[in-house]
Amino acid sequence: MDFYLTFLADNWWRVLITAVVAYLLGSVNTAVIVTKIVTGGKKDIREMGSGNAGFTNVLRSVGKVPAIFTIVCDALKCVVAVIIGWLIFSTIQADSQILSNEFGNCGKYIAGIFAILGHSYPVYFHFKGGKGVVTAAALIASEDWRVFIAIIATFLIVFICSKIISLSSITAAVLYGPFTFLATFLFDYPNGYSLGYVILSTVAALIIGIFVIVKHKDNIKRLMRGEEKKITAKKKTNA
Repeated sequence: MDFYLTFLADNWWRVLITAVVAYLLGSVNTAVIVTKIVTGGKKDIREMGSGNAGFTNVLRSVGKVPAIFTIVCDALKCVVAVIIGWLIFSTIQADSQILSNEFGNCGKYIAGIFAILGHSYPVYFHFKGGKGVVTAAALIASEDWRVFIAIIATFLIVFICSKIISLSSITAAVLYGPFTFLATFLFDYPNGYSLGYVILSTVAALIIGIFVIVKHKDNIKRLMRGEEKKITAKKKTNA
């Protein structure tokens, strides 16, 4: 782990460029933009429904098509940020392909974390954004497909049982760190990846998971009171 602390300190300018670019990309909050377009600039998604500038609130307050557009664009902005982070850190000379992969993945995590921060605290929209669930999912998909499959499976199982998106997101966030540790320690470490990389990946996953959970503090309170809304199909009424 000391190696990575020194590595990040020596490459501070790469960290800075990656962080700034990712944050600015993450700050492009699709929920706010789409809602303003659909309503002709008359409404702000942050003043509708739950007040959250994210996919679920757009789905409930604006509609399915705007919600789909929101989830796709929120994922894409993180993917672009992650690719940029990977490219910046992949230029570092390494003694082996595995070490080069570790450096590139380090860039991905830095970009992903700051894209999530930008989404939640967007500089373009007075630092009031969403909870970062979709953006975090995009990072996980870009970083490690094994962890992504485990996270999606967890989310779907909880959602099918509860019909509550927030509970599904919180559960997935809780398990993100443990899933990352298991994937990197059981599969990457035996194949030559360093223990420092395992620790770095796990710490990054824990930071993201805790951040998403904290952003859901109001949802957690409603869940404890049994007041959190479920996503259910609307029944058609006969004319």
